[in-house]
Amino acid sequence: MKSNKLFLIISREFQIRVKKRSFIVMTILTPLLFAALIVMPSLIMTLSSGNKGQQVMIIDKSELCEPFFQSNDEFTYFFDNSADMESIKKNFPETLYAVVEISEPDSMMNVSVSTISKKQMNIDAKKQIERNVQKALEKSKLQKYNITNLDSILKDIRTEVAVKTYTITDTGEEKAGMVEIYMGIAYVLSFMIYMFIFMFGSMVMRGVIEEKTTRIVEVIVSSVKPFQLMLGKILGVGSVALLQFLIWIVLTAGIIFGAQAIMGTEKLAKSNEMVQQMTAAQSAGDVLNNGASAGAAEAIAAVQAQSTPMDDIMAALANVPVFRILTAFILYFLLGYLLYAALFSAVGSAVDNEADTQQLILPVTLPLIFGLFIMIHTFQYPDSSLSFWGSMIPFTSPMVMMARVPFGVPAWELALSLALLVGTFIFMTYVSSKIYRVGILMYGKKANWKDLIKWLKY
Repeated sequence: MKSNKLFLIISREFQIRVKKRSFIVMTILTPLLFAALIVMPSLIMTLSSGNKGQQVMIIDKSELCEPFFQSNDEFTYFFDNSADMESIKKNFPETLYAVVEISEPDSMMNVSVSTISKKQMNIDAKKQIERNVQKALEKSKLQKYNITNLDSILKDIRTEVAVKTYTITDTGEEKAGMVEIYMGIAYVLSFMIYMFIFMFGSMVMRGVIEEKTTRIVEVIVSSVKPFQLMLGKILGVGSVALLQFLIWIVLTAGIIFGAQAIMGTEKLAKSNEMVQQMTAAQSAGDVLNNGASAGAAEAIAAVQAQSTPMDDIMAALANVPVFRILTAFILYFLLGYLLYAALFSAVGSAVDNEADTQQLILPVTLPLIFGLFIMIHTFQYPDSSLSFWGSMIPFTSPMVMMARVPFGVPAWELALSLALLVGTFIFMTYVSSKIYRVGILMYGKKANWKDLIKWLKY
């Protein structure tokens, strides 16, 4: 009989929220926003470009910089060292995007650079000017040392180092990884847990306050115990959260994979074309009786040269333990929500309106905020002492442990963290229910912490 009543309460809470227009709208819009955050940066980088052929006049009094300014699709640079900046200011040509004036070098071979334009210069143009002038001055200063073959020496010593990281599994298998990807996953998932716990916990609190204000709760508690009502409300809202979260995963994944398939069609065609070129080069080499042939080698080198960092990113993403991460995310989200929802429901039962929750809600939200700060430290230093203890303390572990999981966490640490979280949830649900059963029928009095302690002793 008790289980039937609890099920009815859970079903009521679930149906009320699922049928709301706001639930439907947020369920559809949120995956679009998440997908946009992932897809849009690469799409913007692909499509972004400024206006073509913008004219930039350069007055180079140093007479050092002209070789370093090469026109591109966006900016066309031309030099007029006889032009007067003051005259240009009085009658600025409409055809010009900007005018750059480079001063004469001082005794230390340094110059000052100033620009004028009709509208504020964009950051890309400013960076290009700074970089070109810097290169010109560096070369001029180096030439004072009379080093022979300076250009070839500089070209020879200029080196770029890219560190590729690999992990070794228990079976000795080597897997490619990328620490930036794991940091990104850790940050996003931890912040999502923080956001969802706060959002759905607040939903429980507002539901309790609404039922208390409308006196519906007086009718409900005549049929069920206050503890059943509180637990049913927590589980009902939790089931809504879980359903919404699963829909978000499916829709977001579908949108992202669909966008990648569309955007990747051209790249796939180019890849097939390069393979055909390699085959043709190999055949030509065989005809020329030159073994693998220089043509094939050049074709292979061309293919390797055209590989982009995106290939490394995709290889690292393929080795991400998605199942383990998603399983940990669901467990910590549900248990973290259950823990904080019990506290939020106790606060909601102690007040008559949402405005009165401020002094009572602060101690509940402080551990969440502390967990957020520890999480920021954790995804940079996942094995530090602060990260370890933050992932064990139940009030911060949902965020902090999720920041550690992508980097790999021993099974015993996960088990201990989850056990502590379950035990704390059970204990805090008991404590909150003692406050809830008294506060839910208290009206007209603004409760404080002294009142809550007194209710715990009833």
